[in-house]
Amino acid sequence: MEYGLDDSLHIYCGGLGILAGDYLKAAKDLGLPVVGIGILWRQDYTNQYVGVDGWPYDIYKTYDFDFLKDTGVTIQVRVRGTDVTCKVWKADQFENAPLYLLDAGYPDTPNGWMTSKLYGGVEQDRLANEIILGIGGVRALRALGIDVDLYHFNEGHAVFAGFELIREKMALGMDFEKALNTTRKEIIFTTHTPVMAGNESHDIGLIQYMEANNGLNYEQLKRLGDDPFNMTIAGLRMAYLANGVSKLHTKTANRMWEHIQDRARIICITNGVHVKTWQDPRIRLAYERNEDLWQPHMEIKKELIQFVKDITGRELNPETLTIGFARRAAPYKRGELIFRNADAIEPLFREGKLQLIFSGKAHPNDNPGKEIVQKLVQMSRKYPENVIFLENYDMSICKHLISGCDIWLNNPKRPLEASGTSGMKAAVNGVLNLSVVDGWVAEGPEHEVSGWLIDEVFKSLPEKETEDEKDLQALYHLLYENVIPTYYKDRERWVNMMRASIEMASYQFSAQRMIKDYYEKMYKPAYQAQKESAVTV
Repeated sequence: MEYGLDDSLHIYCGGLGILAGDYLKAAKDLGLPVVGIGILWRQDYTNQYVGVDGWPYDIYKTYDFDFLKDTGVTIQVRVRGTDVTCKVWKADQFENAPLYLLDAGYPDTPNGWMTSKLYGGVEQDRLANEIILGIGGVRALRALGIDVDLYHFNEGHAVFAGFELIREKMALGMDFEKALNTTRKEIIFTTHTPVMAGNESHDIGLIQYMEANNGLNYEQLKRLGDDPFNMTIAGLRMAYLANGVSKLHTKTANRMWEHIQDRARIICITNGVHVKTWQDPRIRLAYERNEDLWQPHMEIKKELIQFVKDITGRELNPETLTIGFARRAAPYKRGELIFRNADAIEPLFREGKLQLIFSGKAHPNDNPGKEIVQKLVQMSRKYPENVIFLENYDMSICKHLISGCDIWLNNPKRPLEASGTSGMKAAVNGVLNLSVVDGWVAEGPEHEVSGWLIDEVFKSLPEKETEDEKDLQALYHLLYENVIPTYYKDRERWVNMMRASIEMASYQFSAQRMIKDYYEKMYKPAYQAQKESAVTV
């Protein structure tokens, strides 16, 4: 549904899209035969700013994408009784494998609402989006003359593509079960959402009303996704193999879906980031030459401070320990956790020992998420010399933060962070993770070697202590007893930890490693199953 390739192409929301963009860049680097299919969101996700009351508000700008290549190809899909024509655009100018984007919102079309806002609107809007992405995506590949061996569905948004693959085979005379079994060998599926309620589902009657069923009847739909129709379950049942995006998340996903019969096996492919995009070249050069990391880090940090001043008018101190926290504003990520004990945090501000920079967007309809943004804005106004909130989070803000801060803070409720790629981006820049052990962190930073792990503190606190209270106490303990003393009194150790962080992350958590894992562990086995099936037939 989203690809984060460059800030000039506003068609992404957050981590899921940046991951997809990094995947396409890694595919280009390695010369792999991959193309991406997505949607050209004419109004992006949202431009989100902060009002005088601190409450975030959303503006939807209509973007001009005249830098994209017009393939000259159009396709049609049926949506709610209407034949919808979509243009197909190509984006390949960001050092990425080709990305084809479907667009129902070109001039003079009455159907622009279907591809206007990413994750916007009501349930019928979402189904229209997914008809275009899935059914339209397969038809676009056919119209472009691209011969596809394997389809990789990133989250449940794409499962209607499976409907189109099944329909094609049934049109050639196969019955439904044979068409499904043949299609399975053409699909692998990545699931991200570790919360049952976060996995999208729809009433089958609405799916049929919107014509997303693509000719499949009620029993066939129920066979694939149950009733109500769950997009993740359908993805698992239509795939040859599925994967979680970290080792911990894979365990969570297998527990979540263990009751689903006839589903794909869920293995682990841990996410990775495109290092060339996210690692500052000055840090890379100093690391590769085994030179001092502190000098380029401070240079980059001063650029971050100037960036903040240009946006907010506030000037931070480059010598002060600076913590960054930037991600989607969702309650489980606990963005405001560090402020829950004023008696613990205020002395650090008064003594000039700590600065915090926050950024992030809440979904336009997510009031609890917007309350978190409002709380962070309130803290930035209460402590103007120590706390900054940067509105309208995007790739540019991210690049400054993940390379210019000293510490990257990550404190989600476990096990709700499936992966958490922002911490990987920080790690490759020598920005040390201060994190709970969830998602990728369980495989990455080593406590007091390449970062600090909140779980290593107060393991024996009474069970009556809530998770929030335990993590909050551990966070303050680490700040007072470890992070701050090391930063101000033991520069040599800090720089050694920076180097260990870069060494830990640069390949293990790279998109190049990730895509190679996909090829070896998922793509090749699925393709081999196709060949063996063809021989037996």
